[in-house]
Amino acid sequence: MPHPLVPVRSETHGVVIELAYASHNNIAGRPIYDFPHCLLHRDAERCLRKAVGLAAQAGYRLKIFDAFRPHEAQVLLWESAPDQAYVADPQIGSNHTRGTAIDLTLVDAEGHELDMGTGFDDMTVQSHHFSEQVSPAAQANRMLLLKIMQDAGFEHIDHEWWHYALPDHYALIDSAALGDMSPMRNR
Repeated sequence: MPHPLVPVRSETHGVVIELAYASHNNIAGRPIYDFPHCLLHRDAERCLRKAVGLAAQAGYRLKIFDAFRPHEAQVLLWESAPDQAYVADPQIGSNHTRGTAIDLTLVDAEGHELDMGTGFDDMTVQSHHFSEQVSPAAQANRMLLLKIMQDAGFEHIDHEWWHYALPDHYALIDSAALGDMSPMRNR
């Protein structure tokens, strides 16, 4: 059975893509996968297209830090996380390993990230979606992102302002099902 993932590209979706876990710019301090593809479950990709349009109406673009995350990367992330309360146990699986979650922010016309009070993957109480420990401007930016993503069909989680996922439960996606796009083929 073919996998349900579809590619998300800057050229086709009007987003900025900077996959954090394919670089050193993440909580592990090293790439946890060399998987250069931004993929989402087809249902999440449809919702993302709505979110892109809503962000554009507000004068912004979406910048994606993570989408589908291979199971192997989830294991490495779990093992390197400074606080495992912020990372899904790979034994259970993540919405990222189901292709239904996306980590993102808003950027302005010049590509500058809006102030969200913390950076992506900041595992502190300040990163909690409704934290009052960030400035009113950052709170307003978080609320704008929240409205865009909820109106597009995603749900948020309280402790990560950047994380959105589809509300329904989906099956885990085996990396081997990706064929030539498998992250393990690039190792």
